[in-house]
Amino acid sequence: MTLLFKNATILAMDKTHGTTPFSGDLLVEGDSIAAVDRDLAAPADARVVDATGGLIMPGLINAHLHSSETFFKGRYQGTPLEVWMLYSYPILMKGPIPKRLLYLRSLLTAMESLKAGVTTLVDDFFDPPGFDIARLTRVFDAYDDAGIRANISHCVIDRHVFDTMPYLREIMPAALQDEVDGPSITVADYMAYCADVFGSQHGRADRLGFMVSASAPQRCSVEMMQACVNLARDKGVPYHTHVLETKTQAVTGPEFYGRSLIRYMKDIGVLTANTTIAHSIWVSDADMAMMREAGCSVAHNAVSNLKLGSGIAPVRRLLDAGVHVGLGTDGLSSNDTARIFDVMRFAALLHDIAAPDTERWVTAAEVLRSATIGGARTAMLDAVTGSLEVGKRADLIMLDITGYDYMPMNRLDHHLVYCENGSNIRLVMVNGQVVVEDNRLTTIDEAEIFAELRELLPAYLAEHEELERLNARFEPYMREMYRRATIQDIGMNRYQGDLPLWPGVNRREG
Repeated sequence: MTLLFKNATILAMDKTHGTTPFSGDLLVEGDSIAAVDRDLAAPADARVVDATGGLIMPGLINAHLHSSETFFKGRYQGTPLEVWMLYSYPILMKGPIPKRLLYLRSLLTAMESLKAGVTTLVDDFFDPPGFDIARLTRVFDAYDDAGIRANISHCVIDRHVFDTMPYLREIMPAALQDEVDGPSITVADYMAYCADVFGSQHGRADRLGFMVSASAPQRCSVEMMQACVNLARDKGVPYHTHVLETKTQAVTGPEFYGRSLIRYMKDIGVLTANTTIAHSIWVSDADMAMMREAGCSVAHNAVSNLKLGSGIAPVRRLLDAGVHVGLGTDGLSSNDTARIFDVMRFAALLHDIAAPDTERWVTAAEVLRSATIGGARTAMLDAVTGSLEVGKRADLIMLDITGYDYMPMNRLDHHLVYCENGSNIRLVMVNGQVVVEDNRLTTIDEAEIFAELRELLPAYLAEHEELERLNARFEPYMREMYRRATIQDIGMNRYQGDLPLWPGVNRREG
């Protein structure tokens, strides 16, 4: 496709312009941006879009998502992560989701994302109990059909669930422990599986990639994590993991390893420039220094962190430390939407309560960077997408900036972060293909997909309700473990922000 946007306001997010908008035209030829300038002439075969009153900006990057949760949107409330996982990721299961629903679940995730202006998502896919390339291929199929750009993993855990959290072995009744089998996958099995996926799916449609994901340092063996990091480095893809999301996990490091989980990762060689850490809430200043030194990235999930009561990530400190920060929704059960615009607003407002020193508040410009080029860096795709530059892939959105959310127009980055919710999106393009126009997906028949979901989901959700009842027997013991962990004094607090009121003031003396 050749498409010329005329008379647009452009927010390029490149090194030259940053978050400063300018007026001009943008030419797309094939899958890439061919020119960004004023008064561009239209090639003979070009479709010309009058973008007067419109904003062209990079498509948003969802740096952390779990499509496995999409059918549980709006289902849970009032549970911390460790309890919530009993139901969203049941430890007792009756078998994997049927392949057709697996495809539809992934497709629905992509559909909602695209209509919300997300052109790239990072799907940390989880599909217990096994690793079947035919099943993962259905996820790639869905993202291929929808037209989205995606990094897709198949997350691995090789430690027993009761050995991934402190105190559980002593709290959980032996009879309940006996009901739960541990994972059986070996390092060799997972490496062979990943090799098959890299050989058959990685690079598909020139916009779908496979990344390596070991769930968390306390959930995986040293051998598994080291093998995953080595593979990620060899393939030039992210090593995607979860670290220090909750206070329970902050207690887990000292309990299990005698040090923080970040220090543990550094000591075993898995804190690298390829490492992207989801959450990073309960990190210390020493942890952040190690993260900066390693060159690793963080996917900040402001909304999910609030819903699960996990705490407030020290984003100002992370940014000041030089850690790359992107924004993620997390799964659509712990967030309930795929809208990165929502995450942007929360991320911009949430950190204002860390301290009254306004010089240290996270700015709208910083949030925009995290949602675009910064998010692309966390996915190791910043050479491909995240900014509007000649030669980069044409992943972009066009918004109408003539309505209520922009009247009067004061400062564009503020309007995008504090006012916009995605309702003003008029066009979405991925890899040079228009995938959303006038609030309609061009790649998928939405009515047809929704009709099929309405037919298939009641039986599936009824079966899941049975699993919830089965797993509810574990909840009192999970809650007691959570209580024991959260009453520990670990020398930091992330529940309401912990920056001193002013630099050097109100610190503990002595």
